Amino acid sequence: MINPVIANVFRGAIVESSHRGAFAVVNLQKQIVAQSGDIQTPIFPRSAIKAFQCLPLIESGGAARFKLNDEEIALCCSSHNGEAEHVRVAHSILQKAGCDEMSYECGAHMPSSKEATFELVREGKQPRQIHNNCSGKHAGMLALATHLGIASKDYVKVEHGVQRKVAEILQRYCEVNIADAPMGIDGCSVPNWAMPLHNTALGFAKLCDTQNQAAAWIIRAARSHPFMIAGTNRFDTKVMQAVPRLFIKVGAEGVFCGCIPHAGLGFALKCDDGATRGAEVAVAKALAELDVWTSEEKQILLNFASEQLTNWRKIAVGQISAQS
Repeated sequence: MINPVIANVFRGAIVESSHRGAFAVVNLQKQIVAQSGDIQTPIFPRSAIKAFQCLPLIESGGAARFKLNDEEIALCCSSHNGEAEHVRVAHSILQKAGCDEMSYECGAHMPSSKEATFELVREGKQPRQIHNNCSGKHAGMLALATHLGIASKDYVKVEHGVQRKVAEILQRYCEVNIADAPMGIDGCSVPNWAMPLHNTALGFAKLCDTQNQAAAWIIRAARSHPFMIAGTNRFDTKVMQAVPRLFIKVGAEGVFCGCIPHAGLGFALKCDDGATRGAEVAVAKALAELDVWTSEEKQILLNFASEQLTNWRKIAVGQISAQS
């Protein structure tokens, strides 16, 4: 199946390039509310599923034991910029759980934020693992290992108790047989299982269950602290600040997932060529077309469905727009 075009890039009035993809929207009754393209072929959701990787820490009682706050839970679900506030909160999680940076197994890279990178360079410092965009998630995983009373060494390995807990969550929420699901290693070294967009959207729909207190904590934390989910000038943060009733999370290679708690809907989108720019405008348009928003919210989402493109002199040269 060839997926439809979900976004076009215009230079002037001419389509210069196009992005194909697929998306699914599923409700709590497991019904498909909206869809486009192939939603049954497994794809790697990548970092879009960090909420599910955080759930074992909450469901096990570890988050309560270590007295984590909403800001810290949000960072556990983030792909952050490595800005000072993100590093501060990651340190706080580690400290509360009695862990330290030396236990990280996510690898070091320069902060995703250019300003944060420039600051390190000005200070003559090297990036540390805590600057990794997944350091919040890994702090949560280290806290879970401590709470479970198991050694944290190799916590990123698929056979480790921490990753087995994550696998159980994914199987339960997304209703996939993890044992049979294709498995790959993510950029931060943890396992990532491929699932159909249909099942991924179903998992996010289940986060809307008002009886699920663990899921409610994650949704509340993310929507209360959208800066912790991504950071300055990031799509996730900006759209949640603009539409507070939405929970959305990016994943590498053109993935966006999330849920609309007041409507009981989960959604998942994948841009075939892995382009985040295509996925951003496309997911905004797909969400705007759902009949669950106020007129103001709908217009805000439509504003995110098109972005002006400028050159190095800040001259408008075109735009990227979701396919109508």
